[in-house]
Amino acid sequence: MILVKTEEQIAKMRKAGHLLFCVIQEVCQAVKPGVTTRHLNDIADHLIRKAGAIPSFYQYNGFPASLCTSVDDAVVHGIPTSEPLLEGSIVGIDCGLILDGWHADMGRTMPVGRVSPAATRLIEITKQCFFEALAVCKEGKRLGDIGCAVQRMAESSGYSVVRALCGHGIGRAMHEEPQVSNTGVLGRGMRLKRGMTLAIEPMINAGGYEVLINGWDVRTADGSLSAYYENTVLITSGAPEVLTLKAGG
Repeated sequence: MILVKTEEQIAKMRKAGHLLFCVIQEVCQAVKPGVTTRHLNDIADHLIRKAGAIPSFYQYNGFPASLCTSVDDAVVHGIPTSEPLLEGSIVGIDCGLILDGWHADMGRTMPVGRVSPAATRLIEITKQCFFEALAVCKEGKRLGDIGCAVQRMAESSGYSVVRALCGHGIGRAMHEEPQVSNTGVLGRGMRLKRGMTLAIEPMINAGGYEVLINGWDVRTADGSLSAYYENTVLITSGAPEVLTLKAGG
């Protein structure tokens, strides 16, 4: 069932999104060579709980951490470890929280120190894929328009789009209907309605789109780099609103 939110519910999701934005900002600033992903997890967990919220990833279907940290060829769902990050790597930072009963979900891919031009370009194009999708997040548009926008941007840039995973509706539950694919056909799929809230999350590979899934571990089948960019988005009667932004930003 597709859940359309009221103004009161949207206000609560906006607060959750603003808090998550601040958490992710702190975590991303801590990314540097020699830092462990477990330390990044501890930062996120501490900030979320200090603010009176709940880390929504922790123990979700048994996931053992509050943060997903996916390094280099890991696509998503990486479990934090005590291994230090290496200069030249890239790391996907994915986090969710619950504030006053409402979820927010957000992710970024960060360079670890100085990275190659190829890695920098992959991160930037993945970000652009999100904003291409955001541009079509309007009342009356269709779900296929979102996936089509991501796919066109990625493939025209020489990259591939992960097909085995997708974005999702979000609200009182972290994963609600509908599924939001990162591939699609223009004009196909359900119509977007005002009050829908979606977690839009392009997952883009430098090589082929195929992935290997082993429990939580999701990696590119060919060992190529993968990048990720996610926000929680509100469909309105006009321009979409990114809920995972700083208050007033």
